[in-house]
Amino acid sequence: MTRAFLAMGSNLGDRRAILAAAVAALDDVLAVSPVYETDPVGGPEQGAYLNIVVELETGRGARELLRAALALEADAGRERRVRWGPRTLDVDVLWVEGETVDAPDLRVPHPRMTERGFVMVPLADLAPELAPGWTVDGADGVHRAGELGEAGACAR
Repeated sequence: MTRAFLAMGSNLGDRRAILAAAVAALDDVLAVSPVYETDPVGGPEQGAYLNIVVELETGRGARELLRAALALEADAGRERRVRWGPRTLDVDVLWVEGETVDAPDLRVPHPRMTERGFVMVPLADLAPELAPGWTVDGADGVHRAGELGEAGACAR
């Protein structure tokens, strides 16, 4: 089994329910970060996102995780109309233990993750060794918004 991390974000519809459904659809979840509300980065004017990072203990490699991410986005009704535009669900493969991929459709580790507080803060909650120094206090536009599950549970 391999340790891997996915980033998920939503800024359309019932954002929290969309994220919860995406997490529930995965069968290899080890932990889920707290939820963070974040300002959008780049793209057209749009509403705030809810973001999480999901830790997996999985037998899937980076390419299989990409297929799963795209399927989750499709299930959530994501439409790709405008680059960096609003979306029901965005899922990125951040890091897969022991794997590096540099292909046109997939780069792992994610090439821009260290530039994005909305990724690094929730990643630091689950894997501080992968996000040293990142805290919600030091990340502009990133605000804790509770837990995804009921009763404050952050792992399933």
